[in-house]
Amino acid sequence: MRRRQFLCRSLLYVAASAAAPLFGSRLARAASLRSALVESPFVYVSPLRSDGSESRCHAEVWYAWLDGAVVMTVAADRWKATAIGRGLVKARIWVGDYGRWKGLLSNNERFRSGPSFLATGERVDDPALFEQLLASYEARYPDEIAQWRGPMRQGQEDGSRVMLRYRPVEPL
Repeated sequence: MRRRQFLCRSLLYVAASAAAPLFGSRLARAASLRSALVESPFVYVSPLRSDGSESRCHAEVWYAWLDGAVVMTVAADRWKATAIGRGLVKARIWVGDYGRWKGLLSNNERFRSGPSFLATGERVDDPALFEQLLASYEARYPDEIAQWRGPMRQGQEDGSRVMLRYRPVEPL
C-alpha cells in the first residue's frame, strides 16, 4: 500500500471513529422519539416566532402520529392555527404527558425535559386524513372521544376547527 493511500484510509478511519458516537446517539434519540410518539397521549406544540424564539403557547394537545407527522385538529382561532396562517410554520414539539399547561399547573414547564424536535407545520384539508385522525383518536382516547367526536367533525365541516400537520425538520 502506498503512503498516500495509507494516510487517506487512516484519516477516514479516524473521522468515522470520531463520528460513530454522534451518529449512534442521534439514532438512539430518533428511536426514543418515535417510541414516545407512538405511546404518549399528548404533545406540546410551541409555534416559533419570526425571530426563532418560542411562543408562550405550550398547551398539551391530542394528536396522532400518521405517516411520519404529528397531526391534530384545533380551533381555527387558536395560536397554533393562526400562526401557520401568518406564515409562522416552524414549531418545537415536545412529546409526553407532563400535566396540564394551564390551571393549577400554569407554571409547569416539565415538558422541557422530555424528547422534542423541530417541525414544519401546515394546514391540511384532506377528508381521508381527517378520518384517519379520528380513528387514531378512537384508539388513543377511548374514554374521552365520545364527547369530542361530534364537535370535531362539525368543526371540520363548518371551518371552526382546522387540521394541522407537523413534519419533523430532520427525519426521525
